[in-house]
Amino acid sequence: MYDALLLLSFGGPEGPDDVVPFLENVTRGRGIPRERLKEVGRHYFLFGGVSPINAQNRELLDALRKDFSKHGLDLPVYWGNRNWAPYLPDTLRRMTDDGHRRILVLTTSAYASYSGCRQYRENLADALAVLQAEGRPVPQVDKLRHYFNHPGFVRPMTDAVLTALAQLPGDVRDGAHLAFCTHSIPTAAADTSGPVEDHGDGGSYVAQHLNTAQVIADAVREATGVDRPWKLVYQSRSGAPHIPWLEPDICDHLEELSAEGAPAAVMVPIGFVSDHMEVKYDLDTEAAAKAAELGLPVARAATVGADPRFAAAVRELVLERVATERGEAVERCALGKLGAGHDICPAGCCPARSPRPAAAGAQ
Repeated sequence: MYDALLLLSFGGPEGPDDVVPFLENVTRGRGIPRERLKEVGRHYFLFGGVSPINAQNRELLDALRKDFSKHGLDLPVYWGNRNWAPYLPDTLRRMTDDGHRRILVLTTSAYASYSGCRQYRENLADALAVLQAEGRPVPQVDKLRHYFNHPGFVRPMTDAVLTALAQLPGDVRDGAHLAFCTHSIPTAAADTSGPVEDHGDGGSYVAQHLNTAQVIADAVREATGVDRPWKLVYQSRSGAPHIPWLEPDICDHLEELSAEGAPAAVMVPIGFVSDHMEVKYDLDTEAAAKAAELGLPVARAATVGADPRFAAAVRELVLERVATERGEAVERCALGKLGAGHDICPAGCCPARSPRPAAAGAQ
């Protein structure tokens, strides 16, 4: 049914000279001056101009290939990025040169939203149009469903919370609050993300995160015997000040916890697949500094990364999709109140900012 898997990610700079060109790719069409991009890039320069995301994607590629081989799944795995090498069009050229014509796509974004789903599909459509213009074969591409509530994504994060709790001093551990962190997006984009059961035509982005947070909080309670307060909080806001974005920000939340007398907190980056720049800077640097200023003990849970359980989950999603395409009955694993997501994004799902074609789903 399928002859290759494409790992599709955001991309990131791998040296100081890459930072501004990378940011130019990310912000293309917005008219942001180069000097402003240098200022924005200061987070990357703090880490030598290198984003961890590419190295982490290489680790995930290795984990996927090992898992597929171990379980007899003969499916080559390729990697392409939206904003940096290896660029998506280049990867699709290589895949078609290798003879692949029906490709499954795994994005490094687990949740529904314009930037986390629709924009990846638009980039796929753009890359396929490039191949067509060059006279190359144009493969069929099908995106795997959202995996925010798949056991192979949730359970590694639960274990990561338990590990983070163990890092806290014993006298504050049982009173620690859980702050489930994800990327803030404009409230208008959050309201139109979807659809999801019980949320009409939108609201999927927040609903899916709340589902994941509740599942993890319940599992941590069962493991520790402590019912901990928790909240979904946001980070990495980048929009104009007059446009409403999802709140509260993680740093504001830490201030609230300190004012309320919370003894400690664990930051849980459920919105991110790996420890890339927005985790390393916004949580490990900025939020950690805020906690130190407040005298609030904090620990940060690890992301899923290349955990073998996540690699196994991807294999299960591949086999699930193959069975569905064949019309076979198949178990669709999902934890929490929300069921397994759709295979094909319906029309109007996470609407575009401007009319643009999008692959791997309805327009």
